[in-house]
Amino acid sequence: MKPFKRILAGLALAFVTALSFAPQVQAQALTDYAENRLVDAIFRGQTLGAPATFYVALFTTACSDSAAGTEVSTSGTGYARAAVASSLANWAGTQSAGSTTASSGTGGQTSNNSTITIGSATTTSWGSVSHFGLFDASTAGNMWVCQALTTAKTINAGDALPSFNAGALTITFQ
Repeated sequence: MKPFKRILAGLALAFVTALSFAPQVQAQALTDYAENRLVDAIFRGQTLGAPATFYVALFTTACSDSAAGTEVSTSGTGYARAAVASSLANWAGTQSAGSTTASSGTGGQTSNNSTITIGSATTTSWGSVSHFGLFDASTAGNMWVCQALTTAKTINAGDALPSFNAGALTITFQ
């Protein structure tokens, strides 16, 4: 009986080990809010209610999938979220950067098709900006995406307005 128990224990260990290495479907940078909306829409028959416009926000502390970081202050700084309408013209299809047709690629990546400029003036320092988020409202609202910038950038009074050149703001679904 002992050899049988050892075989069962070995099979159980192999099964648990196999489960721990199973690939997981993930979407890079999606917040819990966005993930919940997608699960409900795709698997539970609920309306997605995707935003007609996304608003690009900048953060001076890290945001995460569960919480917004510290957004640049709007009080006397000239900072405001930048509006980007959800459309084929504004966001690239997955087949290539700059494309304006429905997605047909295999990489799951989109990017902005034109420059996105944040704010109207840099009248005071905004601090060191390290993350960006995509919201469904110009103020408050729900954050759908949160991602670190490749390199943090300090925005001082009088600096040029921060912007994402065409193709620079990328979102990847994996």
